[in-house]
Amino acid sequence: MNIKGAIFDLDGTLIDSTWIWNRIDMEFLGKRGYDVPEDYVHHIAPLGVDETAIYTKERFHLPETTDEIKKEWYDMAIDAYTNEILLKPGVYDYLHILHNKGISLAVATASDKELVVPVLRRNKVLELFNNITTIKEVSRGKGYPDIYIFAAEKMNLGPAECVVYEDIIQGVTGSKKGGFYTVAVNDNHSAEYKENLINMADKYINSFEELI
Repeated sequence: MNIKGAIFDLDGTLIDSTWIWNRIDMEFLGKRGYDVPEDYVHHIAPLGVDETAIYTKERFHLPETTDEIKKEWYDMAIDAYTNEILLKPGVYDYLHILHNKGISLAVATASDKELVVPVLRRNKVLELFNNITTIKEVSRGKGYPDIYIFAAEKMNLGPAECVVYEDIIQGVTGSKKGGFYTVAVNDNHSAEYKENLINMADKYINSFEELI
């Protein structure tokens, strides 16, 4: 394949961060007397933080404003992204291999840039990326191709010239709709959807170590 660009989801794909969001969900809802519903993570996975705050406020009938909800989440997350969260196995070496081959790299994420930059900087890969594109920059979530197309456009590339790496069904769905070659990446939180991901994606990997 004559690939010129690689677009990576962040959480669950490049970084091992599912645990921190599970912890935040449990602490945030637990303080309000709720357990985390089994389908909650599935519903919020493709959403940006604004949409997630709206969904959470409406689902649990919370009195806080969405801005107050987002600030509480942000305060809980920023320390972990700055000081705790690590890259998944093989990611550091794989990114450097692509970069050294002259392939442009981008991040396409539902996370805020204020979280993305610290975690990539801490893990010494921030400088490898051509751009960081977030859900806030497009009008639709990850079930649609918008974010991947926009990330590719920032690299002056089209879908046929890029590969997308994603760990959630919505991300794979959106990427495929956009005409991108799509690699599904295993993550603990998506294990129950493994067969779906294998069937939907062009390639499935358990770890980036397989690609080195």
